[in-house]
Formats: sequence, structure tokens, C-alpha cells
Amino acid sequence: MERCIELARRGAGSVAPNPMVGAVLVHNNRIIGEGWHQQYGQAHAEVNCIASVKEEDKSFISQSVLYVSLEPCSHFGKTPPCTDLIIRNKIPKVVIGCRDPFKEVDGRGIEKLKAAGIEVVTGVMEQECKELNKRFFTFHQLQRPYIILKWAQTADGMIAPLPPARGDSAPQPARLFISNEYSNRLVHKWRSEEAAILVGTNTALADDPELTTRLWPGNSPVRLVVDMNLRLPASLKLFDGSIKTIVFNTVKQEEKEKLLFYKLEKSKKFIPQLMDALYKLNLQTVLVEGGATLLHSFIDEGTWDEARVITNNEISFRLLSGGNGLPAPALSGAVKVEEMTFLSDSISIFKHPGTWGQTND
Repeated sequence: MERCIELARRGAGSVAPNPMVGAVLVHNNRIIGEGWHQQYGQAHAEVNCIASVKEEDKSFISQSVLYVSLEPCSHFGKTPPCTDLIIRNKIPKVVIGCRDPFKEVDGRGIEKLKAAGIEVVTGVMEQECKELNKRFFTFHQLQRPYIILKWAQTADGMIAPLPPARGDSAPQPARLFISNEYSNRLVHKWRSEEAAILVGTNTALADDPELTTRLWPGNSPVRLVVDMNLRLPASLKLFDGSIKTIVFNTVKQEEKEKLLFYKLEKSKKFIPQLMDALYKLNLQTVLVEGGATLLHSFIDEGTWDEARVITNNEISFRLLSGGNGLPAPALSGAVKVEEMTFLSDSISIFKHPGTWGQTND
């Protein structure tokens, strides 16, 4: 099962909204076939695993054990049911990491295999298999995307200089990049692994970000921006037409080529409306890159699953300017699960203590 998970990870960034799945076929303690789901809409892990068996080993398929990290599908989607393939190849035993929460499967694949006389073992490294597909599970079990908060902060815990007071005619300070070039590349890798990336109005105005994966090979996520009153200028890079962009607002519902204006209701709470909209748009994961107001809205609502915090230990707003900055968000009760260092930057990964990834069985 460890090998199944290892194989499944190779599909990261290429199979969504499908889950990552790995499969291994074993005959007398010898692996005779391996496969993983490589591309959305193409063959599933079980198909690739059986197809990989060499000609001289094909006679052993009907005497082998199939290990698969997620319950085999039993319905016709973009590909035929994997259960039918397993039954047709007369594989006598299937070991499954965890059940598939997708309503078209969810136990039906297991039932179909058992009805065909196949021995089925479930729950092997179950939590690890769920963690592998935490985005997929969150989307189907909670009917909302998996939310990852991300920000960079200085050594003194600030995420940006304080904005000038109203009426202050002093020139704006040049934009300061807090994270270093190595961390920036990692952030672009993170972007390539998620379905969408979200920023607020002030961040879009102040930084004019592209929100692409230009520093890392891989697909750029759908760009999301909150602009309630539609005050962002069309000249921003977000609106260059290169990548699908969705603008959440309270003014209009309208769709153009690669640009969707999605209307929310002023009278309803923002985060629940946004989660409902993203679920309907079939966006399984969102990387929230700021700014402070937007990040706080997710934290205050308790609607987040993971937080990735980059701290530059060599930059301090107090030392640079003798002044304060905008304080970074505070995560109450968060559980640190990982830490890494790239030169001046320390990167901490936190999990929300109440999400399935930390506590669900």
C-alpha cells in the first residue's frame, strides 16, 4: 500500500478533479504490475497496472492480489468501471486503502467485487490514503473546497507596511518582497498543485499579481478575486485573458471568454456564500494568498484546512523603517505538522485542528 501511495503522488497536478490513485499487482510476493492515474479523463490506476504486466507474467494475473489506494470505481464516467476490468481478469483478491466518498462509488465498487466472489480487504493504511486525497475527500464530504491559507511575514510578524494615513501625500514605499527567490519557486509549485488561487481587492490593486506558475512547470490555477463593488481596473494582469479568472462581486452575473463575474448577495455572509459558489464551480482546492482582510475572514469563520506561513528571519519592518507594519494573521489552536528552511526563510505548515485531515477517522 505504501507503494500504491508513492505511485499515486505522481499524478499530482494532473488528475484533478479526480483523486490520485496508485495500484500494484502482486503474485507470490513479486510485483508483476504497477500503475497510477496519470491524467484526468484517461485510464485509471487499475487499468494502467494490469496493462503494465509483461507478456510472460499475464498468466499469473488470475492468481494475484491487487492493491489499490482507493476503492475501484463501479460506474461509467469518462472511462469504464475498473471493477469490471478486475472481474474480467479474474483477480481473486483486492486490498483497498480507503473507500471512495464520491456518491457514484462510495461502497458500490466493494459490493460489486464481493458479489463477483472476489475477496476484498479494506482499511489498509486508511488514514494515509485519505491524507493523500485530502482535497478530494473534503470536497465530497463537506461540499466545499479544501482551503489552504498562505502568507509571508517578516521576523517581527508583519505581512506588509502599514498603509499611509488618509490625506498623507508622502510617496508610497516601493513594494517589498518578503520571501526569498527559493521560497517563491516553492510557492509557484504549490500553485501548480491547486485548482484555484484567491486574492482580495486590496492585494490585486497594490501588487497587480499574475497568480501564475511562471517559476515552476505545471498548470496555472484558476484565478479568483474578491471585488465586491467592481472597482478593479481592467488593466490589471488578472484580466489579461491568459487564464480563466472569476470575480466575486455584488453587482452583476456575467460571463465572457475566460472571465466570469459571479454575483454574491450583500445580505448574506461572505464565506459560506463563497464556499457554496466554489463547490458549484467544481473547484476542489483554493490557495488563499491574501491580503490580511481576506485571510482573517477565513480564520474568523473557521473555514480553512491548512496554512503555509513563510517567515523571513532577516527582514524586520521595525529595523527597516523604524515603524510598524500590518500584523500577520494569528492561528488559534493550529497544529504545526511540518517545517522547512530555505536560507533566510522558515516555512511552517499548519493544520486546522477541527478538519478531517487532523482528526477525522
